[in-house]
Amino acid sequence: MKARMLLCALAAPAILAGAANAQITQWNFNSVVPDAATGTGTTTPNIGTGSISNIGGTTTTFASGDASGGSSDPATGDDSGWNLTTFPAQSAGSGTAGLQGLTSTAGFQDIVVSWDLRTSNSGSRYYQFQYTLDGSAAIPSYIPFGGDASNIFTSGGGDFWNNGNSVNLSSIAGANNNANFGFRIVSVFSPVGFTQTTLGLATFGPNAGYRAANADDRAYATSGTWRFDLVTVVPAPGALALMGMGGLLVTRRRRA
Repeated sequence: MKARMLLCALAAPAILAGAANAQITQWNFNSVVPDAATGTGTTTPNIGTGSISNIGGTTTTFASGDASGGSSDPATGDDSGWNLTTFPAQSAGSGTAGLQGLTSTAGFQDIVVSWDLRTSNSGSRYYQFQYTLDGSAAIPSYIPFGGDASNIFTSGGGDFWNNGNSVNLSSIAGANNNANFGFRIVSVFSPVGFTQTTLGLATFGPNAGYRAANADDRAYATSGTWRFDLVTVVPAPGALALMGMGGLLVTRRRRA
């Protein structure tokens, strides 16, 4: 019995270290076989399983993940990002266009989703994270994280990589151990009023139109682009460590 307990004790650090590094699914968009061409890539996950797609009438290409300061993908030189364009017209379709991901979280809890996003000068400055617990439904129900349409992210500028965006869904019990988990990252109207410095100094009230990501409020354009990289779904490391230790303790009690 002592030998078995000692074996469990020695194994614990390795188990917890592995848990802390666990990833459920990740899309880095790089070519499966490195080809030194950032204009090629794949939407197949490089870790785990799942699907990713563009929504809201957007169109896609692959483009450099190194340009404009670069994403946090370490694969420099062969770092592809997934580029989206053809966004909704000004004052139309808020919260409908962008990226959608589906993956199973079965066996995991306290889910965290993170991503890097480059906004072009004329792309939307504001973006929102939405999640679904019924991704396999014919018409899934997507909910803005926090239950509030004003809970949105702000780009740091035009032609700019916003790296390390993250949403912790530990408070959403239904995201745990869910084979039908899904999420969206979509463009949304500006939550504050603003005046464009072009197009006749057009003025928009709060939640009335898209605000371009550029710093001097030049016009938003449907041809503006978003570029995604390292879209990742993981369990929170703290929760995994607790689960791992709990499993070890149960093992010890059963063998005593």
